[in-house]
Amino acid sequence: MQIELTQESLQNLETFAPLLNKDASEMINEALQMYFEEAAQKIAQEQNSETNLSYEEFWDDFEI
Repeated sequence: MQIELTQESLQNLETFAPLLNKDASEMINEALQMYFEEAAQKIAQEQNSETNLSYEEFWDDFEI
């Protein structure tokens, strides 16, 4: 796997590392963990919104 960071991201890592008392790898891993948690929540919400219909919505076009 090859990962490329923008110059801005590299500069931010260099700037924030001493301020946060963390190394670049730790900050990247924390950022990715937050990203994946947010992505998982977004996916779960989208899946729920596709399948959770109200009673009226579900039976609206159903004719007996």
